[in-house]
Amino acid sequence: MRIFGAVLGSLFLLTGGTPAVAGPGWSPSPIAWTTCPDDPDSPDAPDGECGTLQVPLDWARPWGPSITLAVARHRATDPAHRLGVLLADAGGPGSSGAEFALSPSFFSPEVRARFDVVGFDLRGTGRSAFIRCDSTTAPPDDEPAGRAQFDALRSYSDEAVSACRARNLPVFDHADTAVNAQDMDAVRRALGEARISFHGISYGTLLGQQYAELHGDRVRAMVLDSSIDHSAGLERFLGDRAAAADELLRQFAAWCDRTTTCALHGRDVLAVWPQALAVADGLPAPHNWLRDRVFEDMYGPDWEDAAQAIADTLAGRPPMTAQFEYNYASIRLAVVCQDFDLRIRNFAQYTALHAEELRRGPLMRGSMLSHDEAMACLGVHGPPSNPPHRLSIPRAPRILLLNARYDPATPYAWALTIHHQAPANTTLLTYEGSGHGVYPRTACTRSAVDRYLLTLEPPRSDASCPA
Repeated sequence: MRIFGAVLGSLFLLTGGTPAVAGPGWSPSPIAWTTCPDDPDSPDAPDGECGTLQVPLDWARPWGPSITLAVARHRATDPAHRLGVLLADAGGPGSSGAEFALSPSFFSPEVRARFDVVGFDLRGTGRSAFIRCDSTTAPPDDEPAGRAQFDALRSYSDEAVSACRARNLPVFDHADTAVNAQDMDAVRRALGEARISFHGISYGTLLGQQYAELHGDRVRAMVLDSSIDHSAGLERFLGDRAAAADELLRQFAAWCDRTTTCALHGRDVLAVWPQALAVADGLPAPHNWLRDRVFEDMYGPDWEDAAQAIADTLAGRPPMTAQFEYNYASIRLAVVCQDFDLRIRNFAQYTALHAEELRRGPLMRGSMLSHDEAMACLGVHGPPSNPPHRLSIPRAPRILLLNARYDPATPYAWALTIHHQAPANTTLLTYEGSGHGVYPRTACTRSAVDRYLLTLEPPRSDASCPA
């Protein structure tokens, strides 16, 4: 994902849906901290320390082969008043947790003063056995209009997933989020910490949720910003995001109506939008790139860019779409396809699901994010190694949930579902605006999170911050 890195095949023996936890026979070696590698885009080395940690490839067999995880740490700038470790993950999947921990501008100076901010590259990302698929064949249209097109897409996906898996073994089969939660506890143990705090964004919130389920008594504080709902079945996985994308488009239209700098100001945005989509449909591209561009703009949101892209398309000057170096398209096969049951059996089921997508999100034609993920998973067979389920965190402390009212990637409905599943130990802070990611939005959102992390005092009850 453009902002946070925008939104794995079993490491566990699953017994009743619960991953097997490594016994007391395995213990991590301390992390040897060294100077971080230079950033290729910067002449200066990052302000922090880097190291590696060996963990079992398969947590159910801790005596077997191991895998190396990249870890980074920015030490508390006020060590005399240090509160402990704050593990941070920016989500994706695909972003580098190690790089995120060294970001100088995300967390406030107060938080960086009191915590060692630590991040690690989850399996298949960054410097932790990076997963990369290498396909030279253009994929078929992922919105098949007939059974033959659906079968062609399934055949393509079968081959693509098989090739990607073969290229990235053994990590490809051992990279779901429940596995990463076990790795996170290994990081805690290697740091010598009895408890940790955690700040997860977007897909990183699933890592936090699963850690709280497995090791809730090891959590000091936890912030889940823009949450993934792990209990979502296939229909809700597609439909909730489709509805959220349409609501964001309505927010954009309202912004344009009241903003004179909008390139479409004075026009009926919801009326010209289908016209612009039709123009983009006629251009050679595997997707409707305009829909993709506007959807990406919803993350910010960057309404100025969305308006200009639509206006340019209507005027016959479609802009170029930026490309980002990011392995989300590869790693989602090993992660998202194993964390969710995105198995579409046949064309008849696809037809029903796609009709529901369009019913809930007719303006944006569904959610490009969920639709792409579900269609990419066509070639993944067998049940998910980390099956979706309701959140159960009885041993965890009070967790602070954050979500924007209008979020294209993690719908507000998902935050409400998570809150309702764990009402005794979650508090929900709603940002009454648009976009993906809440903490850095305003002084209100930042101060609520900082106060909670520093004092363990969440808002007294569910609260909101104005847009």
